[in-house]
Amino acid sequence: MPSVISTKTAFEPYPRWAKIPHGIWLREATSVAVDKNDNLFVFNRGNMPILVFGQDGEVIDMWGNDNPPERVRIIRDPYGNVSQFWDTWFNRPHAVTIDHEDNVWLVDDNGHQIQKRSKSGELLMTIGSRIPAPKQSGDMFHRPTDVAISKKTGEIFISDGYDNSRVHRLDYEGNLIKSWGVIGTDPGEFNVPHNIALIDDEEVIVCDRENYRVQVFSLNGEFLRMWPVHKATAVEVTGTGNDVRICVAEQGPTKGSPNRGEQNLGNRVSVYDRAGNRVMRFGSTKIGEEPDQFLWPHSLAIDSKGDIYVAEVSYVEWGMSQNPRREMASLRKWCRKDG
Repeated sequence: MPSVISTKTAFEPYPRWAKIPHGIWLREATSVAVDKNDNLFVFNRGNMPILVFGQDGEVIDMWGNDNPPERVRIIRDPYGNVSQFWDTWFNRPHAVTIDHEDNVWLVDDNGHQIQKRSKSGELLMTIGSRIPAPKQSGDMFHRPTDVAISKKTGEIFISDGYDNSRVHRLDYEGNLIKSWGVIGTDPGEFNVPHNIALIDDEEVIVCDRENYRVQVFSLNGEFLRMWPVHKATAVEVTGTGNDVRICVAEQGPTKGSPNRGEQNLGNRVSVYDRAGNRVMRFGSTKIGEEPDQFLWPHSLAIDSKGDIYVAEVSYVEWGMSQNPRREMASLRKWCRKDG
């Protein structure tokens, strides 16, 4: 494993790393995860929901759609956005996690469901009935957003998410142990818990996106600490003990904001120590499609060399507002360089 990220560490963009085969559309890469062999799994909203990239950026596997290309769905999301989706195994892809046993966990937010699959796509477990719980009820699920798995116990932690301001802790078989959180701004409350990870299998860190912060809890949901982050949307943890480093992706201002597109407002990745002190940050201060810029970071993953991959929901936030609508950059690779 690479050394601990420090102030001397830098990340450089790797332009056009991913080679997308002819006939495959990402639309947008919503989430990324890395397996034990450093293969990158990209959960996306295109015509093949799971694309697996080898270390050279070539697609080595794909799955998630058994239907012909003309099978599409037109849906309107809770915010009034109308989108075309291919008729795949998922209603709306949102998050992917690969656990310590190389199982692939997939969060379908509009499907109100989490699926556990093998690396080849075989269904192993389903959590959630696809019937949404009442909004802000605290019951499972109403548009869940992410999942994290304990290496020690196999317990499942789910952020639930867009319309349910809740974290659920389940045992390895998917039985609920406890839940915590309500909508609000006080410590322990959430306004869109968007991403979740474990620190040393001892603490739970949650991206409380619309409260512009991350929060850290015990495994039982006891509030421990928090620190501000501009629209914290994705979190990945590396290292242990005092060497823990917490990578957090920051989104920028939303549609309609008078400051949308201004510099120094998110659209970067920051790295913190365990206490929340920022160690370093990378990405341009301005939004854009250039290799060193971001449009709308949504997920990140780190491989064994310390390289970082970032998925962006750039179509929902930018591409569908263009005239004409178009697919925009949504999958980035940044290579680690140590000084």
